[in-house]
Amino acid sequence: MCTSIVEVTAAQGAGKRENEWFPLTHTVVAYDHARHAVLADVITIDFINEGLPPGARAAVELTLDAAKALNAALAKAITEAEIEEADRALSIEQVRRDLKLVAAEAP
Repeated sequence: MCTSIVEVTAAQGAGKRENEWFPLTHTVVAYDHARHAVLADVITIDFINEGLPPGARAAVELTLDAAKALNAALAKAITEAEIEEADRALSIEQVRRDLKLVAAEAP
């Protein structure tokens, strides 16, 4: 039985099919019958480019437990990346302040 559970979001990045990378435009997340995995219903994640032929997609089918683990891993990595980006921004701002002080002290 189809669940009609589908979420679509814009995506920026790249996906790989066979031996080539392609730019992404959207990600489609759904809960439905497995098409390839020998499982019942699964979470599917399709990374697609709507401007390319249908083969321009990278897809996975995950059990609910695997999808939950992926969600937790993504949340953790995103949190750590945001901290890294904030630290990097502070470091850049410190360099800018230091350069202004050096320039102000120059004769």
